[in-house]
Amino acid sequence: MKLYGYWRSTAAYRVRIALHLKNIPFESISVHLVKNGGEQHSRDYSELNPNHLVPTLVDGDFSLNQSLAIIDYLDQVHVEHALYPKELQSRAKVKALALDIACEVHPLNNLRVQQYLAKSLQVSDQAKQAWVEHWMTIGFKAVEQKLSLSAGQFCFADTVTVADICLVAQVYNAHRFNVEMIAYPLINQVVDNCNKLPAFIKALPENQPDAQ
Repeated sequence: MKLYGYWRSTAAYRVRIALHLKNIPFESISVHLVKNGGEQHSRDYSELNPNHLVPTLVDGDFSLNQSLAIIDYLDQVHVEHALYPKELQSRAKVKALALDIACEVHPLNNLRVQQYLAKSLQVSDQAKQAWVEHWMTIGFKAVEQKLSLSAGQFCFADTVTVADICLVAQVYNAHRFNVEMIAYPLINQVVDNCNKLPAFIKALPENQPDAQ
């Protein structure tokens, strides 16, 4: 199994956590998102993933993009250490929180949005920072409110789920952008608990071979 990603990619980070939680061996292949104009735009990689994004998972002759689709696939193929509850409504709640983060918060601060703001719209660094803080604050306020109804050690009681995977990666991103997190005690506690686990430590961006 091969994972095409980049050490600082939030979406690739999610998949690495899932792979390590499930103890799935994989080969990590770096796609540098900045060098040479971005290796995700190369002809070879764009044939593999026409969206010009990471991650992409290759399992034999099967390839798949989109981090949550990849995690769902891994959860079905490798049933040990399930990342979703079995009960239907609980499963739906977990998926909804994961999507709140992965679809409503993360896309607004990822690299290509940042590059468009700076290069095409000529937005200042100060205005870019305000953009990031605005959208992360809206997202984290909603997550904190939801966690007040569901959190134990992790987002949903005391079992790690895909919601924790998405939250940890997004909070890492928030720290990278110097977003103030003091207003979110439940988020911070869940992330701290996750980051003590070996799988999360192995998946940390700075622990990847291509980290720079």
